[in-house]
Amino acid sequence: MIRTYKFLLRPTARQASAMGEMLRDHCSLYNGALQERRDAYRHASKVTVRYGAQSAQLKDIRAFDPERQGRWSFSSQQATLRRLDKAFAAFFKRVEAGRKPGYPRFKGVGHFDTVTFPKDGDGCRWDSTPHDPQTRVRVQGVGHVRVHRHRTVVGRVRTIGVKREGDRWYVVLSCDQVPALPLPGTGAMVGIDMGVKHFLTTSDGEHIASPRFLGAAADDLAEAQKHLATFPKRTRQRTKKHRAAARRVARIHTKIRRQRLDHAHKTALALVRVHDVIAHERLNTTGMTRAPKPKPDPEQPGAFLPNGAGAKAGLNRSILDAGWGVFLAILANKAESAGRTVIAVDPRNTSRTCPSCGHIAKGNRVTQAKFECMACGFAANADHVGATNVLNRAGPALRGTA
Repeated sequence: MIRTYKFLLRPTARQASAMGEMLRDHCSLYNGALQERRDAYRHASKVTVRYGAQSAQLKDIRAFDPERQGRWSFSSQQATLRRLDKAFAAFFKRVEAGRKPGYPRFKGVGHFDTVTFPKDGDGCRWDSTPHDPQTRVRVQGVGHVRVHRHRTVVGRVRTIGVKREGDRWYVVLSCDQVPALPLPGTGAMVGIDMGVKHFLTTSDGEHIASPRFLGAAADDLAEAQKHLATFPKRTRQRTKKHRAAARRVARIHTKIRRQRLDHAHKTALALVRVHDVIAHERLNTTGMTRAPKPKPDPEQPGAFLPNGAGAKAGLNRSILDAGWGVFLAILANKAESAGRTVIAVDPRNTSRTCPSCGHIAKGNRVTQAKFECMACGFAANADHVGATNVLNRAGPALRGTA
């Protein structure tokens, strides 16, 4: 089993400055490699530059610029070039599939926040001494950085990443050969229905309220963004006050993200501890939060008819604030570690199907919260009905895996 560990770093001021320089130099390498690919395709008869050719140039680049490129790990620079190569591979895959391509873009210094070391000990070494309060990670060009290790690392460390989030630094360890720790069986099965008003509803009838972290911080975030927008474009990223305003906005977003993660971890852990089988809807949050297409007015060229974009924007904001995708990913990871089973079922008509007689109709869903079958008169909470149908649909899939 593969597991990722994330620990807070406690660098000195000099080490934090060195890690900032490391990010800037890797960002420069990424942008330079991207520019080379663009120029080769545009001006050299549409020649495609591959990773192998760019990686072979690293030795000369490091010799030409020893102060900026030569001081960092060779393998981490190769990982940065592989990152660009993966971006182009994804771009060509989207082109072949007929989707919106999204050509790889240049990275700003503030948007390049991770440096990856593909192998432990090659440019970055993790201190594997267990139960040592003085845990450190050695980063080439930076030194030995203190780590706040809040739990023991299990398994073999394969890759190490140094990541910046706002004004904090983290080390991210990817480990394999991590043994599973199965929990005692309970024999319980549950279906869950994700929602906006309630974060989720179980087939047992339990409702977990949606925390709405973004809504709670909306006033502070709006004030911070309004203050940031007062700076004219010509002075942005140039003054100390503008950088402080940008950090304030980043801190609010970071707090919201951490609250959302904490809530997802605790909710998933509570489900995994009690149930052997957990069923949920197979949700496509990307499609669910897509903006509606504009409706041209046939009678007035250049004009458009109302398409409900304003109301859809509010719904999209609520869905993204709930963090369904993050929660389901965390639930799957915790279930795998605990030896539990997670089943994703088809979400179509889960809230319109009567669990008593099986009648399917749009009119069964009277309101957002009320379900009343038009055929047999069965009435219940709509979210509870959806969770019950999710659990019922998981039965055949569970028997197929048995």
